[in-house]
Formats: sequence, structure tokens, C-alpha cells
Amino acid sequence: MNKHNELQLYLASGSPRRHELLTQLGYRFEVLRLDVPEQREEGEKPQDYVCRLARDKATAGVAAAPTAGVAAAPTALPVLGADTIVVLGDRVLEKPSDLLDAKDMLEALSGKVHQVMTAVALATPERCDVRLVTTNVAFRKLDEAEIEAYWRTGEPCDKAGAYAIQGIAGKFVSRIEGSYSAVVGLPLLETDLLIKHHLEQSR
Repeated sequence: MNKHNELQLYLASGSPRRHELLTQLGYRFEVLRLDVPEQREEGEKPQDYVCRLARDKATAGVAAAPTAGVAAAPTALPVLGADTIVVLGDRVLEKPSDLLDAKDMLEALSGKVHQVMTAVALATPERCDVRLVTTNVAFRKLDEAEIEAYWRTGEPCDKAGAYAIQGIAGKFVSRIEGSYSAVVGLPLLETDLLIKHHLEQSR
């Protein structure tokens, strides 16, 4: 393999949004599609929950990388894992199960400020470094008709908090404080620094 085409890391995520954002950073990577349980533990704080999920995905990727069937590369390559949750007060808004669930979430977010927490983890067999980015997102008031119309687009079905800021739901957002890319699914600044640090340390 040409040195300029050699892999630098694996991405432990099937999310097309994370794939696009990591591509934007210019790194050479392969995707690992893993089935990692996403279940919040009783009493677990939202920030601890999202950091644990990112760590679990990255470390699962480290275990899977040598037999994942992707392009040949040293098994010591780092694995990037990430997870995003939507938090309103003490409530963690996961992916909606149906229209009623999505309506409940979007009605709760309507006219309020919530937090989007994205954790990114970079793991090797020796260590795992995690960064947490929290962004404040304000929604304008939403009415029932537009919430139902939004659900019919199909966009909210597999999104935390039942919305995608980079899609149709961008029109619901009146203000954002923090990292836009983190709300989409991968904080560009923190991810870049994490990978750069590892690559510099491994030279």
C-alpha cells in the first residue's frame, strides 16, 4: 500500500454524518460497524453515560479491528468512537420509538434551551482518551401540526432527541452556543486534536 494511502485510524461508527465529518478532517480511515449496547445505568449522570458509550465503542473497535475484514493495517491503529445524547434538565432524550415518543420529546424541547453532549474517544490496546463537548441549543416554539409533519419526513426516527440539526430541523433552532459539528455528531476541533496528539506520540 502506498504510504500516502495507509490507514491512520478506524472509525467505530456506521453513522454517515460522522463519516462525513471525519473525512472533512482529512484523515485516512476505515469504518468498523459494531453492535455496542446503549443502555443508561440507574443513577448514571448524562455526561458519564455518553462518555462511557464513546469509550465502549472505541474499545470494542480495538478488539474487533484485527478480524474486521477491512483493509490490511497494523492492529495497533487507534479506533475512534463517539456518541451523542440530547439532555433536557435531568432527562436524557434517546432515539424515539414512535410518533408519540417523538412528539413528547419535541414538545418538551419546544421553546426551551437544551444540551447536546457528544463524547469522542480514541482507543488503542494500551489506553483510551475521551473528550466531552457540551453545546447549548435553543428551540423556538413548535406547534403540534409541524411536529407531526416533521415526523412524516422520516428524519427524526433514528436521531437522539428526535431531530437532526443539519436537516429539516435546522429551522427549529433559534440559537446555538458551542460546537455545531458536535451537535451533528463529531466535534471537529476536539477530534482533530485527539488524533493529532496520538499520531505525534506514536512517531
